[in-house]
Amino acid sequence: MVDIISNRVQEAYGSFRLPGMFGTGGTTQTVEAAGGFSTYAMLKRFGEPMRRERQMNKDNERKRREESLYQMKDSAPPHVMPDIRTGTSELACRFCTPNAPVQTQLDDADRRRTAIDILRVTSHAGRRTDSDATDWGVWCPHLAQAARVKKFDYPQVAGAVMAEDRVQQALDTACDESVNEKRQELIAAGQSDESFDEDSYYNQMLKKHQKRAERVLIGMRSKLSHLALTITSWVLYKLLPCFISGVAAHPGQVDMIKRAIAAHPDAPLIFLPLHRSHLDYIMVSFILLNHDIRCPLVAGGDNLRIPVFGNILRYDGAFFIKRKIDPLTGKKDHVYRAILHTYLQKVLTAGHNVEFFIEGGRTRTGKPCMPKSGILSVIVDAFNDRSIADALIVPVSINYEKLVDGNFVREQLGQKKIPESFWSAAAGIVKVLKARYGLMRIDFNEPFALSELVSSLREKTTPQDVQQQFGVDMKRLQHKPSSSSLFGTDVVQEEQELRHLVDNIARHVVYDCAKATSVMTTNALAFLLLNRFRDGAPLSILAETLDEMRRVLEGDSRDLGFTGTSEDVIKYAAELLGPGLVTKETRNGQLFVKPVTLVPNVIELAYYSNSLIPHFALDSIVITSAVLLHRNAESRLRAQQQSTDDVSVSRRQLHRTCLEFCELMKYEFILSKPCQSLDTMLDNCFDKLRNRKLLAQPTVEYTDEQQAAQRLAAHIELDDYYDDDDTDSFSDGLSVNHNADDDANDLERVFLPAEKHCDRIVLQSVLAPFTNTYAAVAVSLNALVGGNSMVEGEFIKQCIREITGRVEAGECKYGESISTDTVRNCLKYLEKRSHIEITNNAGVRIVSLAAGNETTEQVQTIIDSVQRFVPL
Repeated sequence: MVDIISNRVQEAYGSFRLPGMFGTGGTTQTVEAAGGFSTYAMLKRFGEPMRRERQMNKDNERKRREESLYQMKDSAPPHVMPDIRTGTSELACRFCTPNAPVQTQLDDADRRRTAIDILRVTSHAGRRTDSDATDWGVWCPHLAQAARVKKFDYPQVAGAVMAEDRVQQALDTACDESVNEKRQELIAAGQSDESFDEDSYYNQMLKKHQKRAERVLIGMRSKLSHLALTITSWVLYKLLPCFISGVAAHPGQVDMIKRAIAAHPDAPLIFLPLHRSHLDYIMVSFILLNHDIRCPLVAGGDNLRIPVFGNILRYDGAFFIKRKIDPLTGKKDHVYRAILHTYLQKVLTAGHNVEFFIEGGRTRTGKPCMPKSGILSVIVDAFNDRSIADALIVPVSINYEKLVDGNFVREQLGQKKIPESFWSAAAGIVKVLKARYGLMRIDFNEPFALSELVSSLREKTTPQDVQQQFGVDMKRLQHKPSSSSLFGTDVVQEEQELRHLVDNIARHVVYDCAKATSVMTTNALAFLLLNRFRDGAPLSILAETLDEMRRVLEGDSRDLGFTGTSEDVIKYAAELLGPGLVTKETRNGQLFVKPVTLVPNVIELAYYSNSLIPHFALDSIVITSAVLLHRNAESRLRAQQQSTDDVSVSRRQLHRTCLEFCELMKYEFILSKPCQSLDTMLDNCFDKLRNRKLLAQPTVEYTDEQQAAQRLAAHIELDDYYDDDDTDSFSDGLSVNHNADDDANDLERVFLPAEKHCDRIVLQSVLAPFTNTYAAVAVSLNALVGGNSMVEGEFIKQCIREITGRVEAGECKYGESISTDTVRNCLKYLEKRSHIEITNNAGVRIVSLAAGNETTEQVQTIIDSVQRFVPL
C-alpha cells in the first residue's frame, strides 16, 4: 500500500515539474506540450496581468519617490507644524564692527527665506558619488546624509600640552607652595625645620603634581572623531522625530557663516550659545555637520563625565572642565588653570572651532544669565599674544517650545540639584522618548571678527568722544567681570583694560543672543497668562491680546517662531504645556484657559514666560517709575488738599528714577549693549511708549534761555550721576533727594492717560516678581542686625522662607518670586552697593552687614530704597 501511494506521489510530482528548473541541461519539454496538465502554465496564464500591474505600480512609485526627492533637493522643504516665520536675527553691531565685510551680512533675500526643519532635509541623500553604482540615498536618505557629509581633520592636541612652559611654571609654583606649607606645618608643630630635606620633598611633590596634571589632562581632553559624529548624526535623525516635532534653522544664517569662513579662512569660529538644555551640546554640531562646516570642540561641565554618555560626548567633541576651578578654601589651583589655558590655546592654534556656553551653566529661570567670561578671556589672550591671528565670534540662540530637561523647580525652591548619573541619564532618555516636546529653534547671529571688535573698543576709550559721536557713555557700561573661572589669576592677564574688554564682549554676546531668540508659542501664552490673565480668560480674549502682542513684537523686530491664527496658537501651546501648567474648560459655551496657580506650577510656567522678560524689561522700568512718581505726586497734592485731576511728573525726574531702577536690576538683565548709551535707550523707550499712548508728553516750545538752562541742568546731572572713582556702579548721588522745586519747574511734563491704565498694570507686572523678591531679601537683613552673621546658604534659605510666607499670606501674588537665582542676584547687588559683606572663612561664605548698616534704622533705609519699586 505504501509503495502504491509513493508511486502516485512521484507521478503527480513529475506532472507538475516546472520547465527549465534544472538549468539548460536535461529535459526542458513542458508537460503542457506533451498534452498533460501544467499548474505552472495555469498560474502563468492567469497571474501574468497581475504581475505586470504590480511591476508597473512599483515602477511608478519609484519614479514618484525620485521626483519627490529631487524636488525636495531643489526647493524649500515644507513647513513644520506650527509654521516657522522668516528668521530675523540681528546683524553684527555696526558700532563695534563698522568695517564688517558686506559678504557676511544677511541680505534682504536671505532674510525673506523661510526657516526650515532640518530633520526633513537630507541635502546629501540625493547626491550620487563617484563610488556609487546607484543612488542608494533615495532608499536610505538619513544614512546617506550622515555618510556623505564633508570630512574634516580633527587633530588631537593633548599630547603637546605637558611640555609647554606655562604648565612647567605652574608645576614649579605648586611645588614651591607645597614646600612652604610643609615648612609652616613643622613650625606650627614646634619641630625644627633644619632636618627638613627641601630638595627631596620638592621632587616628591613634583612627581605628585605631574601625575595629577596628567590625570587632569586625560579627564579634560576631547577625542573628536568624524566617525563618531557620523554615527551620532544618523542616530539623531532617527531619534529626534520621536519626541521633537522639528528642529528649525534658517538656511540664510548657515550660508552667512559659510561666507564668513570664506572671508576669514584661517580664523577659528567661536560659537557662544545661550544654554537651556543638555540637548544644546550636540544640536549645534549636528546642524554644522550636516551643512559641511567643521564641528567645534564643546566645553562641558565635568558633571557630565559619566559612564557611557560621557564617552559619547567626548568623541562628539566635548572637553570637560570643572565648574569651580579653585578649591573652596580660595587657594589657586595653578596646575589646573595652566592645563586648561594651554589646552585651549593648542586647540585654537590647531585650527579647531570652539563652542562654550557664555552663561556658564543652564539658565534656571528661563531668562539669560550674566555671562561668565573665563574661557572667553583665554581666547582674547590668545589673540593678544598672537597665538591666533583672529577669531570669528558667533552668538547662537536656542529655544524650545517645551524644555526637554524637565524643570528647575526644586533648585528655585532652594533644594540641592540632583547630580547626573548613568541611571538618571538613561531614565531621562526613556522618559523623553515617550513624551512630546514640540519645536526646537536655533538661530545664528552674524559672525564678527574679534580683531575688529577689540580694536574698536580700545580706540574709543574717551567717554566724551564716544558719547559725542555715538551717544555712548563708557563709564556707565563698565561692570566688574566674574571672579570665577580664569579671571583674576596670573594665568590670564590681569590688566583692568583687558578685564573690561572681555566682560564687554561677553555682555554684548548675551544681549545679542537674547534679542535674537525666537519667541515660541509657549513663551507667548505663558507671558500672557502670568502678566495679564493670571485668573484665566476666554479663548477669544486671549486671542485678541495675543494678536496685539504679536504686532508689538514684530514692530520691535522680534522673530516669532510660529504663524497661524492666535486661537490655534493658544490651543496648541496649552496642549503642549499640559494640564499641569494650563487648564482648559468650557464656560458658557466658550473655551476658558487658566494657569495652574500652585507655587511649583507657576515657577515652571514662569520659565517659559521669562524668555520674553528681557524684551519688556526696559518698558517695565519706565512705566513702573512713572507710576511711582505719579503716585507720590498724588499723595503730595492730597496732603496739600489740592486737586489730583491733572497730575503730571517731571520728565527729568522720571529719567533719574529710571536710572535708579536700572541700577537695582543690573544683575538681573543686560539692558543695553556695551556700545549703547543707557540714557539713549531710555529715551527711545520713552518715545516708543508715548507712540503707544501709554505715556503722554505735550510738546513744549523753549526760549533760548530755557534751552540753555536745560542743557546746563543736564550737564550738572550727568556729573552727579557717576562716581569717577567707581566704574562698576552708579554714584550714590542717584539716591539723593534732588531739589523738588527744580523738578516742579521742569517744563517737560509726563502724563499717564487713564484709558491705558490696564496696559500699564501689565507692564508693571513684568518686573514685579523680581522686585518682590528683592524686597523680601532686604527685609531678611534684619536677621543680621546687631553684628550677627550667617552662612550664605542658610541666609538664602531664610530669604526663601520670607518670600514664601508672603506668597502664602497673600501679600505677594507672584509665586514665581520664590527663586534662589533671584535671591543670589540681589545679594550680589547689596554687596556691590556696600550694604552687606560676604567673606570666605575656610571655604564657607559668611554674610554680614557692612559697616554703617548695622542698625535697624539703617537696614530700614535699605528696605525702603528697594520697596519703593514694588507695585502696589
